[in-house]
Amino acid sequence: MSNPLSDRINNLATSQTLAMAALARELKAQGKDIISLSLGEPDFNTPDFIKEAAKKAIDENYSTYSPVDGYVELKEAICRKFKRDNDLDYKPSQIVVSTGAKQSLYNIAQVMLNDGDEVILPAPYWVSYFEIVKLSGGVPVEVPTSVETDFKITPAQLEAVITPKTKMIWFSSPCNPSGSVYNREELTAIAKVLEKYPNIYVVADEIYEHINFSGTFCSIASIPGMLEKTITVNGVAKAFAMTGYRIGYIGAPEFIAKACTKIQGQVTSGANSVAQRATITAVDADPSVLKHMVDAFHSRRDLVVGLIKEIPGMKINVPEGAFYVFPDVSSFFGKTLRGTEIKDANDFSMYLLAEANVATVTGDAFGNPNCIRFSYATSEDILKEALKRIKEAVS
Repeated sequence: MSNPLSDRINNLATSQTLAMAALARELKAQGKDIISLSLGEPDFNTPDFIKEAAKKAIDENYSTYSPVDGYVELKEAICRKFKRDNDLDYKPSQIVVSTGAKQSLYNIAQVMLNDGDEVILPAPYWVSYFEIVKLSGGVPVEVPTSVETDFKITPAQLEAVITPKTKMIWFSSPCNPSGSVYNREELTAIAKVLEKYPNIYVVADEIYEHINFSGTFCSIASIPGMLEKTITVNGVAKAFAMTGYRIGYIGAPEFIAKACTKIQGQVTSGANSVAQRATITAVDADPSVLKHMVDAFHSRRDLVVGLIKEIPGMKINVPEGAFYVFPDVSSFFGKTLRGTEIKDANDFSMYLLAEANVATVTGDAFGNPNCIRFSYATSEDILKEALKRIKEAVS
């Protein structure tokens, strides 16, 4: 019998971060002592003041359909947040609230891309960018970076891959999976290249904005000339430990915001009403309320980087944000460890799962075949144990 499924779904790759997390859960259920460093999810609880806002919303009967693009009070709060944190002037008509930043990204691809349009993806990139672009008819154009350059693209690299078909560039800062943070000077140099190409739009994914140890944060949209060609994507999942609330949002030129509202109206309509009311409280809060979480991630980063540097064969930079490290493990390729031949990062990641009982994600998923990703969104004791097991497995 022929496969009745569409080419679209048959050609779509499974999310490797979710697949590895599922495999880790399966092995745990079988009684194996698995430490999972595969999922990007804070191990903190949602702050109490946000939970109280959610409870209040239930008591106030926010249980009916919400406006497709979000409650106006939330959109106004997001505008205040963009001004306060990013020096960006958006109007509520330029904001669209969605069911997670992943839906925001999907909306953007669907409304901006025609078949054959090219989208530049500095690699490593977040695992879903590639598949979302492909699913929307776009052609992902990967630009490789390495641990030596802190996994950042240079203006010359950007210029070299622009063609008449280039429609967009998508990147995250702080970056998932590398933790790299682009500073104002680096973003200004990228903006200077894009000045010459008024028809190229930027998707700036800033979901990790507040988990940032560099001391400063710059939105590319705040650089002169960039606001009208940038779609800024953000949400409350990571910084506020609200992954299950599923609220993401964009600030964009009005015609793009309207188009995203149009497609969302046909697909999901408005995001969860109670979660939106809680998000008003989150985005209105001073970011200093997140200090205890950011300090903990900073401390864990230092711990993990230090421990990885003690493992012969792993190369690592010092990431400035998010909660991931992305060591280069290519020195193990072509070697045999405890009878297992390591051909690539995928083999290495599976070897660590089998031999060290530690779940990581192969760099292949993020467009960098030399690396693997660890999430350090867990306790220091667990991280020490995981790195001890990995060191033993590869020594």
